[in-house]
Amino acid sequence: MKILANDGIAKPGIKALEDSGFEVLTTTVAQKQLQNFINENDISALLVRSATQVRKDLIDNCPTLKLIGRGGVGMDNIDVEYAKEKGLHVINTPAASSSSVAELVFAHLFGGVRYLHDANRNMPLEGDSNFKSLKKSYASGIELRGKTLGIIGFGRIGQATAKIAIGVGMKVIFYDPYLEQASIDVAFYDGQSATFNLESQTKETLVSTSDFITLHVPAQKNYVLGKEEFEMMKPGVGIINAARGGVLDEVALVDALENGNVIFAGLDVYESEPNPEIRILMHPNISLTPHIGGATGEAQNRIGTELAEQIISLLK
Repeated sequence: MKILANDGIAKPGIKALEDSGFEVLTTTVAQKQLQNFINENDISALLVRSATQVRKDLIDNCPTLKLIGRGGVGMDNIDVEYAKEKGLHVINTPAASSSSVAELVFAHLFGGVRYLHDANRNMPLEGDSNFKSLKKSYASGIELRGKTLGIIGFGRIGQATAKIAIGVGMKVIFYDPYLEQASIDVAFYDGQSATFNLESQTKETLVSTSDFITLHVPAQKNYVLGKEEFEMMKPGVGIINAARGGVLDEVALVDALENGNVIFAGLDVYESEPNPEIRILMHPNISLTPHIGGATGEAQNRIGTELAEQIISLLK
């Protein structure tokens, strides 16, 4: 059987699949040509990440497909229920990239409180001619230790983020409409661990009391953080979105940055992705990454291996 990994798959996943008798194709096929490619090459399984769309028309017109796999968590680029109704297996890897996304959240947080995103723009331009002035501009940093991190959405990634926050010495609160309480086990390098019991807060409490807020929710019909929520926030709050574009109102965010209520934001995803708005890209108080939350070597190896294990189990 042939497998098309249209958005790529790590070598450990390819090896595991090939060792089990599958043929793995890693050609990146354009969306418009995807249907023909699948049919002409008798593809049994299609593996995607966030770039490739797997909608009803593709499912209807590719009768050889038996399985659709998403390397990652979010499945909003796949018509999941329709595929299942048509008898296809639909799989993903919800746990594989949690640590990587959580670490990116803290990369944005640490960078934001010390102005690294702006300093890295200005030092190459003015570091030799305006050093003292730049030093003064970036001399009012903030420590994360002792501050409150509000986590909206407390699934695997939200909980992985909480573990880092606790290790840093932050107070963690969370809001999740599907979870009333959670026990967080923080493991250390020497085998020791500590357990922390947390209870879900109301969204209003979290928004109004957090020093920093990070979003970890799937795609939504409405904003999770919009104009109303920004008006509730404490002055000087920092916002991170490494979840999905469209869960955060970017117009309201820019307004809050302009009036000083939000001191910085870190964005890995965007409402108009893959063409983020210029106001977002050029804003000096926004730290920017191009949707790389799960893009570490370790996460990709875990994703590839986990996909392979599921495919072997389901199709062999």
